[in-house]
Amino acid sequence: MTRVENYEDKELNEQEVNENSSEEAATPEEEQTQETAAEETVTDEAAENEAEGKEKKKKSLLGKSKDKKADKLQEKVTELEDRVKRQMAEFDNFRKRTEKEKSAMFETGAKSVVEKILPVVDNFERGLAGLSEEEAKQPFAEGMNMVYKQLISELEKLEVKPIEAVGCEFNPDLHNAVMQVESDEYESGIIAQELQKGYTYRDSVVRHSMVAVVS
Repeated sequence: MTRVENYEDKELNEQEVNENSSEEAATPEEEQTQETAAEETVTDEAAENEAEGKEKKKKSLLGKSKDKKADKLQEKVTELEDRVKRQMAEFDNFRKRTEKEKSAMFETGAKSVVEKILPVVDNFERGLAGLSEEEAKQPFAEGMNMVYKQLISELEKLEVKPIEAVGCEFNPDLHNAVMQVESDEYESGIIAQELQKGYTYRDSVVRHSMVAVVS
């Protein structure tokens, strides 16, 4: 009885070993499947790495493209700023030149008007200088004197001033010598007599004084 049981136990153990061996040993199909799965895993990883590399390269190219666009835009802005500055400078020069020309034209016109008024002033002065003391007290003479003073006052407001002559040293920029005279009062080169009064307008000579200079 004991031998039979031992034999049966031995057969059972061998059967279990065979079953375990059959379970542990992989078939060729399973090995091929495992290899294929491994290859697919490697392929997937390589594809992912390649896609990641392409994405990085794309981002790098996009960044460079943006930098180029930014540089071009900055160059355009700088060019426009320079153009605006040049135009502003040109306009400022034009404005200054125009103001200067306007001022010169105004002074030329004003000098022309003053020059035409000066003979009227001369006639007033001659007329008043030729009056006697009695005639100077007459209402008509007093009225002429008032008009003369008003005319001189208005000319002064316009910055028209008479040129000093008698007792001053002769200055060709201000005086016009028409004759030489002898004088015990003044030295040589000094103006002894004023024949016609000269005037300036804003420091510019409108009419030179006509004078006699001591020889």
